[in-house]
Amino acid sequence: MAKLLQQPPKFLRAEWQIANKNQYHRAEAQRSRSERLVAESQRLVDEIEKTTRKSQSDVNKKLEQRLEEVRFWKKELDDKLEQLVYATEDLLLYQTRLQKALESFKEPLHITEKCLEYREKRVGIDLVHDEVEQELIKEHEIIRGVMTLLTRTLEETCEQIRLNRSAKYNLEKDLRDKFTAITIDDICFSLNNNSPNIKYSENVVRVEPNSVSLEDWLDFSNTNVEKADKQRNNSLTLKALVDRILFQTASDLRRQCDVVDTAFKNGLKETKDARDKLALHLDKVMEEIASQEKNIVVLEKAILDQEGPAKVAHTRLETRTHRPNVELCRDVAQYRLIKEVDEITHNVARLKETLAQAHVELKGLNRRQLALQEEIQIKENTIYIDEVVQWLRICLPTQETRVQSLVKELRFPHAAAAKSLQSCPTLCDSIDGSPPGPTVPGILQARTLEWVAISSSNA
Repeated sequence: MAKLLQQPPKFLRAEWQIANKNQYHRAEAQRSRSERLVAESQRLVDEIEKTTRKSQSDVNKKLEQRLEEVRFWKKELDDKLEQLVYATEDLLLYQTRLQKALESFKEPLHITEKCLEYREKRVGIDLVHDEVEQELIKEHEIIRGVMTLLTRTLEETCEQIRLNRSAKYNLEKDLRDKFTAITIDDICFSLNNNSPNIKYSENVVRVEPNSVSLEDWLDFSNTNVEKADKQRNNSLTLKALVDRILFQTASDLRRQCDVVDTAFKNGLKETKDARDKLALHLDKVMEEIASQEKNIVVLEKAILDQEGPAKVAHTRLETRTHRPNVELCRDVAQYRLIKEVDEITHNVARLKETLAQAHVELKGLNRRQLALQEEIQIKENTIYIDEVVQWLRICLPTQETRVQSLVKELRFPHAAAAKSLQSCPTLCDSIDGSPPGPTVPGILQARTLEWVAISSSNA
C-alpha cells in the first residue's frame, strides 16, 4: 500500500528549462506554420476569387458572344424565311394564274372543236380538207399543246411550292430552336452570384452525348440558309419561266387565231365567188331552157303546119287516081305532087329529129339546172356553216356578271372594250335544215388570248 502511494519522480531544473524551451519552440513553429497557412490561405482565396471572377467574366463574355452569334443566325434565318414566304406567296399567285389560264383555254378549245364539228356538216364536194380546216386543226393542236405545257408548268409550280414549304418548315424549326437557345442563354447571361434560385445540380458537369460540335451547328444553319436561298432562286426562275410561257403561248395563239380568221375570210370569199359564178351559170341555163322550150314550141308548130300541105298533096294524088282511061297519065303535075309529098315527109322527119334533139337538150339543161341548184345549195350550206363558225369565234358571253368578274379579275385596261363585251350579239339557233347553232356562245378567241396574257402579267 505504501508503494502504491509513492510520489512521482522529480525532474531536474535543467530538465524543466529544457522542457519549457521545447514548448516555446514548438509553439513558435506551430504559430509560424499557422501564420504561413493563413497568409497562403488569404493568397489562395484572393487568387481563387480573382480566378473565379475572371472565369465568370469570361463565361459571361462567351455567353454574350454566343448570344450575338445565335441572334445573327436567327436574323439570317428570319430574313431568309421572309424572302421565302414572299417567294411562296408569289408562286401561289402564279399557281392561280396558271389555273385560270388553263381554265380560260378550255372555251377556246371547245370553240375550235365546235368549229371542226360544224364544218364536218358540209356536204358534197365542199367537204374538202381546205386551208381553213388545216389551220383549225393546227389551232386545236396548239391549244392542246399549250394546255399540256401549262399543266406541266402548273405541276412544277406545285412541286416548287412544296419544296418552299419544306424549306420554310426547316427554317421555322431552326428559328424556334434558336429562339429557345437565345432565351436560355439570355437567362444564363443574366444570372449572378446574388440571383435567386441558383443551386447545385447533379450530373450537369458533362458533355451531353446528343450534343453537336460548333462546326456541325454552323453547317446545320448554313445548310438551311443555302436550301432556302436555292428554293427562292428556283422560285424566281420559275416565275420568269411562267411569265415567258404565258406571254409566248398567248402570242402564238393570237397569231394562229389571226391565221385562222384570215383563212376563214379567204375561204368564205372563195366560196361566195364560186356560188355567184354558179348562180350566173344557172341564170344562163335558165335562159337557155326558156329559149329551148320556145324552140320546141316552134318545132312542134312547124310540124303541125306541115300537116295541111301534106294532106293537100295526098288528097290531090288520091283524087287524080280517079282520072279515066288514058287521062290517068304520069304527067308533070303527077311527078311534082309525088315529089312534094316526099319533100314534106322528109321535112317533117327533119323537124321531128330536131324536135327530139331539142327535147334531149332540154333534159340536159334541166339536169344542169338541178345540178347547179344543188351545187348552189351546197355552197349556201358551206357559207352558212362558215358564217356560223365565224359567229361562234367572235361572239362573247352576254352574262354581265361574268364579264364584270373577268374585267375585275384580269384588270382589263380599257373600259370601253369591257362594255363592248356586254353588247356583243349572241348566236341564235339555226333554222330548219341547217347545221345547229351553238346554244352557249363562245368567247372571242383572240380577245380571250389577250385576256390570258393580261391576266398573267397583272395577277
